[in-house]
Amino acid sequence: MAGVVVRNVGRADRAVVDAFAQYGVATVHEAQGRTGLLAAHVSPIYPGAHVAGSAVTVSVPPTDNWMIHVAVEQCREGDVLVVAPTAPSEAGYIGELLATALAARGVRGVVIDAGCRDVAELTRMAFPVWSKCVSALGTVKETLGDVNIAVVCAGQRVEPGDVIVADDDGVVAVPRDKAEEVLAACGAREEKEAASRARYQAGEISLDVQNMREALAEKGLRYVD
Repeated sequence: MAGVVVRNVGRADRAVVDAFAQYGVATVHEAQGRTGLLAAHVSPIYPGAHVAGSAVTVSVPPTDNWMIHVAVEQCREGDVLVVAPTAPSEAGYIGELLATALAARGVRGVVIDAGCRDVAELTRMAFPVWSKCVSALGTVKETLGDVNIAVVCAGQRVEPGDVIVADDDGVVAVPRDKAEEVLAACGAREEKEAASRARYQAGEISLDVQNMREALAEKGLRYVD
């Protein structure tokens, strides 16, 4: 039965959460074994935004944003609001006024598997939203949902307190209890890529940098003149 607000949820260490901001979504996704990526239809409303924060999750009925208003009270500085409708919806759940309230509490952005509106104002505010679509369709306030329970947002399970990283490439979720491990893996991956980049800049190609030639030959690749 809907109508539950879980208060005082655990979050990963703040320094760990903040450190994820130096890495892109692609790096985080790859570093944790190509997991955690939300579906590609959730994309930023304007280019250049990049956030890392702790998830406050909201389960909402279709075309009803009442529980987002409830969730605002549970947010604190450094959070990212993750909104998942219980059935597909393209309504504009998030707009300028809710974003203003969230920004005042230090929320770093919103991820929603539904619509967003007031995009010009949100862009002017530099308040980032990753949404399924842009839609002016209004919502009602009639039916309860839940705050800070596990949700499935754009095909990805997100627990309250998970680390959310979002940029131009999309959104990825990192389980809270694996945040330090994944952060270390991100650093190792970046170091490896830096070494590869230097070799590319020196004129080498990926066939050699990534030692592809033997595997390609085993698959039967042949060169003919």
